[in-house]
Amino acid sequence: MTIPVRPLRRVRRDRRFDLRTTTWFFVLLAIVLCLLALVVRLAAGVVERRPLWAAVLAVLAVAGCLLWWPGRRRLSAGRYARRAARALEAGAEAASDSLDLAPVDIAVPGRDGEEPTLLLDSPDAYAELDPDGFEQAIAELCVREGCGEVEVVGGAGDLGADVVAVTAKGLRVVIQCKQYGDANKVGSQDMQRFGGTCFTIHEADVAALVTTSEFTAPALDYARQCGIVCMDGQELEAWREGTGPSPWDPHR
Repeated sequence: MTIPVRPLRRVRRDRRFDLRTTTWFFVLLAIVLCLLALVVRLAAGVVERRPLWAAVLAVLAVAGCLLWWPGRRRLSAGRYARRAARALEAGAEAASDSLDLAPVDIAVPGRDGEEPTLLLDSPDAYAELDPDGFEQAIAELCVREGCGEVEVVGGAGDLGADVVAVTAKGLRVVIQCKQYGDANKVGSQDMQRFGGTCFTIHEADVAALVTTSEFTAPALDYARQCGIVCMDGQELEAWREGTGPSPWDPHR
């Protein structure tokens, strides 16, 4: 009896497992992935910083894919040019729209007859503001009275000056603003600190201390001796309403 012998399949050497080849494959794969990640990161940076250029490159990439896509019918050069031009125009328009910024209207206090923005109608208007807003409100009152070169200079190292301005008659006005409550009066120490800088350092022609509160008697005495104008809360309200004089008014 003859037993048929099944032929054995020859094992090809090129299909054997090769640790070295497999290792190099994964190393190259890792390098390719790192390069792809770098390209993606660079592309994201370009999109963020130069959206117009990113749109142009994207359109060119799409056009290149269309040119080299297998199986597509051959298009004429003129047709490609027209398509590319339309795509570039659309990309540029989209990028331009993304870069448009909404217009910002910056109000300048007292410009062209405009009303100052912080002259509120409430009797407690100034007490409701923060310190910076109070200084700005005093500056806007100076603008309303026709002063020029009005600046809010209050802050760290201001040496007692919060608002400076030049009146219509050319007088340099230096104002210190004290936004105090009714129970907290401006004392002589506050007045002395202001008096030590308003004339000698800030070269004021008119030095005024304006408060939402009141002054102590020693503070008023020191102010009279130094020639500092004191404006309490009631006088400030009258100035705001236009029924009282400004700090540099000679008829005070």
